[in-house]
Amino acid sequence: MKGVHFPVTAVALLVLAFATLLASASDPSPLQDFCVAINNTDSAAVFVNGKFCKNPKLASANDFFSDKLRYPGNTSNPVGSIVTAANVDDIPGLNTLGISFARVDFAPNGLNPPHTHPRATEILIVLEGSLYVGFVTSNGDGNRLFTKVLYKGDVFVFPIGLIHFQLNVGKTNALAIAGLSSQNPGVITIANAVFGSNPPINPDVLAKAFQVDDNVVAYLQKQFWYNNS
Repeated sequence: MKGVHFPVTAVALLVLAFATLLASASDPSPLQDFCVAINNTDSAAVFVNGKFCKNPKLASANDFFSDKLRYPGNTSNPVGSIVTAANVDDIPGLNTLGISFARVDFAPNGLNPPHTHPRATEILIVLEGSLYVGFVTSNGDGNRLFTKVLYKGDVFVFPIGLIHFQLNVGKTNALAIAGLSSQNPGVITIANAVFGSNPPINPDVLAKAFQVDDNVVAYLQKQFWYNNS
């Protein structure tokens, strides 16, 4: 029995159609924490996954510009670091483009505490100093820790959603620039979210989760959890 032969163009079209089907089968990436549906739009504000767009004929160069990353941030705080973001709230032209940046300044021994970006992968380049950086994989991967000491010019990637951190291990100030794959990547600092939530998480939940005494949880919840971003 002779095999059936498809023209190359037909096979290519089938592959393209299948790839398009797969690409359209998933939800678009969220650009905010949630979007509660409402039926009556006359009595409530409407928040969309992104921002409304201005008439392109009214756009100017300033819509695509920011000088925020030019200036060093103030690292005189409990963690010794400060993050200066340049996202769609600062640069309107970033809307729908899926990218943003951040400047991270570190004092000696300064820490950008363990945190996660729920909507973005991050790529970090060190401009000055040396940083000990790392991320932890998900539960299914065994919570493996990947770390590296970075020096001037080095680059490191933090995959989307994974907990990661940066610590200045040098004796001088350090500076890094981060690129993120979302116009609004979001940030959740782990300690702040767990022990500084509003209202506080029930201490019994945290005591059992961390397997510590209730007094330890109460102490941690009373601390001031500084937000460096």
